[in-house]
Amino acid sequence: MDYLSSFDISASGMTVEKLQMDIISLNLANARTTRTARGGTYKPLTLITKTIEPDFSEHINKTMTLQQYPRGVEVDEVVPMNVAEKLSYEPEHPDADKKGFVHYPGVDSTAEMINLIRATRAYEANVRALNAAKLMAQKALEIGS
Repeated sequence: MDYLSSFDISASGMTVEKLQMDIISLNLANARTTRTARGGTYKPLTLITKTIEPDFSEHINKTMTLQQYPRGVEVDEVVPMNVAEKLSYEPEHPDADKKGFVHYPGVDSTAEMINLIRATRAYEANVRALNAAKLMAQKALEIGS
């Protein structure tokens, strides 16, 4: 595999993990949001990813020339999570229902923080892989001089 392919793979991983951290931050920031502009409570989001696959003709061309297609990851979609709202008895709250309950988003702050740590570590791993590939490319250039 050439160095540019490894750069592309690491870059795709960093891009996805950065978006994952943004979504986690959005979920945490809206954990107590009872009313959105569209009405109703905030719906926590999650990121769906997929591996980058070549189209058929590109795959055939790479296979025929014994080249390996660089893989990576990309965002497939960002979807709302299917989680139940949290109810809290707060009859004085302006968004309380007739029974005095306030509907909060079903954001699990602990799980979100764990996912944030995982995304941060994955981002750091991609940075290390990128730096290692860059160092190998530099050392390869030094061989000829």
